[in-house]
Amino acid sequence: MSMQIHKSETRGHANHGWLDTYHTFSFGMYHDSSRMHFGMLRVLNDDIVIGGAGFGKHGHDNMEIISIPLKGSLAHTDSTGNEGIISTSDVQIMSAGTGIMHAEYNASESELVNFLQLWIFPKERNIEPRYDQMRFDHDKLKNQLCPIVSNNPSIEALRINQDASLYLGEFDESKIVKHHMASTKHGVYVFVIEGMVTISGQELQRRDGMGIQDEESVLIHIASNSKILLIEVPV
Repeated sequence: MSMQIHKSETRGHANHGWLDTYHTFSFGMYHDSSRMHFGMLRVLNDDIVIGGAGFGKHGHDNMEIISIPLKGSLAHTDSTGNEGIISTSDVQIMSAGTGIMHAEYNASESELVNFLQLWIFPKERNIEPRYDQMRFDHDKLKNQLCPIVSNNPSIEALRINQDASLYLGEFDESKIVKHHMASTKHGVYVFVIEGMVTISGQELQRRDGMGIQDEESVLIHIASNSKILLIEVPV
């Protein structure tokens, strides 16, 4: 087994007043040559935006961009004409493809919004830009890994332009979670949103992350009530 452990306190951090952001991998002014990506997973940012503020219109291309609200609501507009609001239980994906302009704002004037944003390198470049969002029933997350993003059309989840899958789960203390890789060429990155887990004897607490490769499966022991994000990508 090959492992990378990223403790919460080692993440890159910047506070711009309107934005308080943490970077698991190199991003913006934060650069660490040993933390550029995990396989096809390029960015995992933990963003908190104050009421009435947000990211103005800016461009992306050839990247799969996923937003997962943890608290509050996030408003989105883009150059393809899509606009909407996502809140807790919603997940959003944008295939930037040949190029797209978009903006993201806190949908509230007074409450904070906290969301995870992930960037995954695409499988096919220069596709037509695409946007989608989906709400996932809380019951589907209870004590199981619920697929929220997948390239498998038989799975009810958001589509992604990559051989990748994302799962969310909310687990009770003492549960054991086993995940089998879809391919021997894949690895998984486990991000603990809340709680505490152990993997191969390694303890991971709130906002810690761990990348695992060269394994057919991963076993996660839930040490306390926990919410986890599991990201399977080619490595």
